[in-house]
Amino acid sequence: MKTVLILGAGRSSSALISYLLDEASRQGWSVMVGDLSADAAAERLQGYTIGRALRFDAGDEQASRATVAAADVVISLLPAMLHPVIARYCLQEGKHLLTASYVSPEMKALHPEALGKGLLFLNECGLDPGIDHMSAMQVIDRIKAQGGELTSFESFTGGLIAPDTDPENPWRYKFTWNPRNVVMAGQSTARYLHDGQYKYIPYQQLFKRITRVHVPGYGAYEGYANRDSLSYRDTYGLDGVRTLLRGTLRKEGFCGAWDVLVQLGCCDDTYVMHGVEDLTHRTFIDAFLESAAGVSVEEKLMRRFSLAPQGPELTRLRWSGLLDDQPVGLATGTPAQVLEHILTKRWALHPADKDFIVMWHRFRYTLGGVEKVIQASLVATGEDAVRTAMAKTVGLPLAIAATLLLQGKLAARGVLIPISPEFYNPILAELSTLGITLVEEEG
Repeated sequence: MKTVLILGAGRSSSALISYLLDEASRQGWSVMVGDLSADAAAERLQGYTIGRALRFDAGDEQASRATVAAADVVISLLPAMLHPVIARYCLQEGKHLLTASYVSPEMKALHPEALGKGLLFLNECGLDPGIDHMSAMQVIDRIKAQGGELTSFESFTGGLIAPDTDPENPWRYKFTWNPRNVVMAGQSTARYLHDGQYKYIPYQQLFKRITRVHVPGYGAYEGYANRDSLSYRDTYGLDGVRTLLRGTLRKEGFCGAWDVLVQLGCCDDTYVMHGVEDLTHRTFIDAFLESAAGVSVEEKLMRRFSLAPQGPELTRLRWSGLLDDQPVGLATGTPAQVLEHILTKRWALHPADKDFIVMWHRFRYTLGGVEKVIQASLVATGEDAVRTAMAKTVGLPLAIAATLLLQGKLAARGVLIPISPEFYNPILAELSTLGITLVEEEG
């Protein structure tokens, strides 16, 4: 009996585990789910008899190797820093490994050994990275096959909230992923290529220099650049491209309000604030403003950032509770930790909330001397706070890849990402049957 081992039973695991339990029932396979909390793992198994929950601690080498040895394919949803640890266990036990995380230098260094042992260590097979790679490469390879020459590629992905969720929320955003990663986003200089020129965006400018995006049927969005778009020139085989930009997508108006928090210094994680236990939301914001007797926090913000009293920035800050007199409720913390704690009070998903994934690509190319443009978009909506669109779009590509691997339909080996037709054609085809499809418009 073939066995899949899934490590991690967190928020991104629900759709993956459900898919593989259904597939295992049809194929006569078994599924193991390991987590530091065996109860959390058991909850994800939904009572399936082909599933087994267990406690898994990556730091316990002997027990971890024994668990890995009992599987044919390992899927790691653990924190990215643990992937190389799991990879070494897989090398020692001769098992394939799949993750949704970026390929780290430590993981990349394992390529010769994985290749030599006939193992596939597939990374970046989630949403972003993952579906973004596969959907982009499918179009890029098709353009090249037609004789076209890519001149520009732009790609943005965002995890938001569905249009009918929390309609009063002016950010159109809640935490659908790790809140800390949201607060800390973009704190290294972004690099990209525009019209043949290398461009750099330091953190203090990141949320000012945005790309306007219109997604047919869903309205206006804005994208800010990810850290290093240039690395994808080689990955995607775009040596001659003149514009290359990858970024994160937010609903229109988000970046202007977030930039206020960035400029204030609320996202700084380099020092611990004094007197956090005595702070309210309002005095936290005031701690970063000038001292001016008798002047309200709102007035100080308006002066510093040239804001209108009822403008979009202050509206968003008020809605988030950042100007309330409510106690922060932390004993200590950096500015970033305090901000995350405050925002979680309003930005946490409620049980019935639906999240919303939006992905957008724009390809510019020449074919027969004629300039052409393809815009492609993908949207996915969650069912509730557990069966989220984020969990579907991160987990399902991994589940499909694991199924293909167990069926002997993937021959590639080594440390790879899913940018070849062997991966992207069957994975995207199966995703399409599940309602996750890229829709193209050519102009």
